[in-house]
Amino acid sequence: MRITVTVDGTTYTDEVEPRLLLVHYLRDRLGKVGTVIGCDTGNCGACTVHLNGHSVKSCSVLAVQADGGDVLTVEGLSRNGTLHPVQQAFRDNHALQCGYCTPGMIMQTLDLLAEEPDPDERTVRLGLEGNLCRCTGYQNIVSAVQDAAQRLRGGGTTEAPTADAPKTDTAQGGVR
Repeated sequence: MRITVTVDGTTYTDEVEPRLLLVHYLRDRLGKVGTVIGCDTGNCGACTVHLNGHSVKSCSVLAVQADGGDVLTVEGLSRNGTLHPVQQAFRDNHALQCGYCTPGMIMQTLDLLAEEPDPDERTVRLGLEGNLCRCTGYQNIVSAVQDAAQRLRGGGTTEAPTADAPKTDTAQGGVR
């Protein structure tokens, strides 16, 4: 099938197999290796990207479902060599250990902060459920999200840097 999709601001038209997962399209066809494959079952959240302004686990979405859509990956957040405030907050707060979950955590954080710009610890933990970290105790991740919230409230927007991106829904559940 032929699809046309905009990824990180660039439009691509490609022939894809109907069963090709979005995560494989992003990584193998477009070289967006920041979108990592963690479980292939939708359980870990490492492959989280935004599709039409909403976070999705790209291992659970077919590339053909993104046809005509707008995808934002973690690579699309930085501008001119400057990290997005959420990326910078994760870096400054040491909110990673091995870093494997970090792209998905960052992308889910954008959704969380769009819904709740000043989250308390419980709200952060609930908003990030479905994004698993196998290395940390989550405390630095929670601190990073709250730091990012403060940075964004102080002089930015929680909108992802795509044109006319709608507000997004918060993830269900909670990080424990």
